[in-house]
Amino acid sequence: MGRNDNVRGTAIVTGASAGLGRIYADRLAREGYDLILVARRKHRLQELAEVLKNQCGIQAEVLVADLSLTEDVNTVTERIAHDPSVVFLVNNAGTSKLGPTQDSQPIDEDAMIQVNVVALTRLTVTALRGFRERNRGTIVNVGSVLGFQSIPMSSIYSGTKSYVLGFTRTIQDELQGTDVIVQLVAPAATATDIWEISGVPLSNLDPATVMTAEDCVDSAMAGLALGERVTLNSVENLSLLGEVYTACQNLLRASQTGRPASRYKLKPEANA
Repeated sequence: MGRNDNVRGTAIVTGASAGLGRIYADRLAREGYDLILVARRKHRLQELAEVLKNQCGIQAEVLVADLSLTEDVNTVTERIAHDPSVVFLVNNAGTSKLGPTQDSQPIDEDAMIQVNVVALTRLTVTALRGFRERNRGTIVNVGSVLGFQSIPMSSIYSGTKSYVLGFTRTIQDELQGTDVIVQLVAPAATATDIWEISGVPLSNLDPATVMTAEDCVDSAMAGLALGERVTLNSVENLSLLGEVYTACQNLLRASQTGRPASRYKLKPEANA
């Protein structure tokens, strides 16, 4: 297939060698974006790049990087910072290790924090600088429903996804009135290889609760087109999200006093 003359700009997809990232790359290529594919597994990236170039008539660059390593994160941020054609960033790369908190290993703790939090933050902030300057661009941060409500065995992973939730929602508020779009995608259980990495095989889950990776990405892209700032892919009643935000806003307002709550029965300070 020849070069697509209607390219919409360049999209960077992290974790592009498998799972959600691979599907995001496919969908964005079909929408006419050139691609920069980021992941650790070079041969998988090269294979995907060739397929998408041939099928979609776009350019696809391979950028091999391990986002748990500071130097590799720096490589990706430099690429974003110096390429004004970049108009779309999908922060999909993530890792998970599930189990009792007291049994967690430093190597796994560091990987979750570095990839899920530090790398996502660095890439987002770097992209935002250029997007704000040009008043154009889209960032998709892939979080998790566990960012809203943790479950046992997931304390560190859920903590990283809670960060993604708070970080992304605050940026969205900062960007009101601009043409820069930031979407949080918060799926529940999805059929990707992260389950094998986590130590909990996908076969342990009720199949009725597991979404396919294709449905996850396609519903997220549909949510983006609908203008959703937060996409909860499998939640039918989206008013539940509004109730969560209302409760959080009420809690914040209720905290805005310098006095300890009456239940603590502290004696008021004597007037000076």
